[in-house]
Amino acid sequence: MQTVQTLTLAELEKKKLKEILQTVLSKHLTLTVQLPGGEEVIIQPKPPLKPLPVLKGYIPEGWKEAIYDDSH
Repeated sequence: MQTVQTLTLAELEKKKLKEILQTVLSKHLTLTVQLPGGEEVIIQPKPPLKPLPVLKGYIPEGWKEAIYDDSH
């Protein structure tokens, strides 16, 4: 489960970008940054990709030639 935190831009100005990003990643944090004009920016870690499934089957010899053969 991700933790959600909201900070103002003024609160983040004192911190280094590297520190902010490491905190977001290590704590699985969704950080909402409130800008002075009322707009917001959300920073969160990208979820890992699921591994691709391993399928049963085989690739026959000559498959490239069958697909890319210009004589047909």
